[in-house]
Amino acid sequence: MTEADIARRAQFDIIRYAQLWEDADVLTAAMGEVAGGTLVSICSAGDNALSLLTLDPARVVVVDLSPAQLACLHLRIGAFGTLEHQEFLALMGARPAPNRASLLERAVAPLDEPTRAFWMSHVADVVAHGAGGIGKFERYFRLFRKVVLPLAHNRATVDAIFVPRPIDMRRTFLETRFETWRWTLLLKLFFSRFVMGRMGRDKAFFDHVEGSVSEHVARRIRHAAIDLDPAENPFLHWIMKGDHGTALPMAWREEHFQTIRDRLDRLDIRLGALEALAETGEKADGYNLSDIFEYMPPEVAAGVYESLLDASNAGARLVYWNMMAPRRVPAHLRSRVRTLSALEDQLNARDKAFFYSDFVIEEVIG
Repeated sequence: MTEADIARRAQFDIIRYAQLWEDADVLTAAMGEVAGGTLVSICSAGDNALSLLTLDPARVVVVDLSPAQLACLHLRIGAFGTLEHQEFLALMGARPAPNRASLLERAVAPLDEPTRAFWMSHVADVVAHGAGGIGKFERYFRLFRKVVLPLAHNRATVDAIFVPRPIDMRRTFLETRFETWRWTLLLKLFFSRFVMGRMGRDKAFFDHVEGSVSEHVARRIRHAAIDLDPAENPFLHWIMKGDHGTALPMAWREEHFQTIRDRLDRLDIRLGALEALAETGEKADGYNLSDIFEYMPPEVAAGVYESLLDASNAGARLVYWNMMAPRRVPAHLRSRVRTLSALEDQLNARDKAFFYSDFVIEEVIG
């Protein structure tokens, strides 16, 4: 049994995530000094693989089991190469736009024919929601925003979430104006394991989750709304309002646009399972592993983890998230890595991707 077994239990012929829901700011800070090295990244929608280019690696190997998710990265490559920054934001849905159809045509023009056909089959959805808004996960949040959220709060209250205020005032706002009985009930229903598995993430991704999903989400929303400043959180803004407002994910920011554009040729994109990397004899200097280990039984996660260690140079860091299934270095492999606990604590405290309960950084010992 390998990591690729998840492909037999979950759908990978659809866009599951049309944008990244993991914070590239903490990811890149966790990687350490990797200039001139080789990084490996789960693709998902491709945004964090692009963010890794800002670290000046020689190469970023991008791996995914899903052709649809790789198509998301290819679209970004086309968009970075053919559009200007404001056009890119309009195409992705971070900003309102009347001309997304023409922007999409320009972005896919340099891509191969199957990828162009894939994206042109989604043109109506891209026009309506932006290319970053058409995945299953984004549709789930759109339903929440348009149907569920108005049952608990009016537009003025939602807008008030993003008014900058000190932490003590953020707590008061949440507890006195937002956490009503109606909000609590709707949160419990909409973010249940059943509803989230049916309409958001694939239900197979909950096979190894422990505890109540809705209670976990409620705790993490408090973290995002109190400990962090909601005005600076692009993920929370998209969920509640349907765009990013003044906050943007790292790869979508203007200050990184030209750097990423200049380094697109450093991407090495591969369809397949992550552990196949070890079979090539290649060695990596760092890994963005998303939250893949919590999709697996512990024994499978241990096998994949060991294969990555065998494909690592000394000092390489394995960086990954856990939502509700606790995963860290397997016991029998602990002598081969060191956990960077102080850096984990620092970055966990400012991680804007508030769904996750843990952010892990483990460094290979030479």
